[in-house]
Amino acid sequence: MGIQITPSILNADFAALGAEVARIGSADWVHVDVMDNHFVPNLTFGPTMVEALARSTDVPLDAHLMIEDADRSALAYVEAGCGSVTFHVEAAKAPVRLAREIRSHGARASMALRPATPVEPYEDLLPELDMLLIMTVEPGFGGQRFLDLCLPKIRRARELMDKHGIETWLQVDGGISLDTIERCVEAGADVFVAGSAVYSADDPDRMVAELRAKAEAAAR
Repeated sequence: MGIQITPSILNADFAALGAEVARIGSADWVHVDVMDNHFVPNLTFGPTMVEALARSTDVPLDAHLMIEDADRSALAYVEAGCGSVTFHVEAAKAPVRLAREIRSHGARASMALRPATPVEPYEDLLPELDMLLIMTVEPGFGGQRFLDLCLPKIRRARELMDKHGIETWLQVDGGISLDTIERCVEAGADVFVAGSAVYSADDPDRMVAELRAKAEAAAR
């Protein structure tokens, strides 16, 4: 598995999401930020909208659940058609059980960490995951500045994955742009969520290609 670019539709036009996703046809995944106005101070999508979006595109959906009670709600997003579902460890009461349930229903299981949440306490949990998401901004809003203080955590996460010999993907989300993606690659990330950088570009799909090229060059 090489570099993957996963544009977030948080910065897209919500009134025309099908058309907006069609503008990023070369993306590896579509990142869908689900917010409940409790875990984070913003409200976005629910399973019904996600199901409609899944019917309108062949690009697989990567749901990022910024919601309370993830244990109860996560499987609804698998059933809605998401190929990957990410829950926040801060919102999961039984993260191992939840990851196994997501996997058993046919989706990739991912766990997210807020910027202040360390990765070390979850070392033994990493083999249960298909992907680990390191947030490089505080979750809840698009367009925030990248937090360089998260780079050591990305490096540590990659070291722990290498230690256990696992092929878990390492995703970063928050402030990813042509100016920041190289630093994340060098720290060990291989999956990149980019929202405002993609949808503020005149040609979003060209920006996807430029981000991919810059990350692949850094990986070499």
